[in-house]
Amino acid sequence: MRTTIDGAGRLVIPKAARDELDLAPGTELELRIVDRRIEIEIPVTPMRLVEHASGVVAVADREMPVLTAEMVRDTLEHVRR
Repeated sequence: MRTTIDGAGRLVIPKAARDELDLAPGTELELRIVDRRIEIEIPVTPMRLVEHASGVVAVADREMPVLTAEMVRDTLEHVRR
């Protein structure tokens, strides 16, 4: 997939790639220079484990969107392809 850098130095991520990776405006990305290549990665969400009455629960260190049944179905369909 080819893209361009605009006059302000911004890299345009093609819509097909944004859609496939669920990238929205404001999404934080990790950028690294490795052997004269640019690597872009979606960073993992920082989590901590918390004891709960029903067991150990993973809790995000930042606000997360509400997970809906539709989001779970979409994710399962995407992973199963």
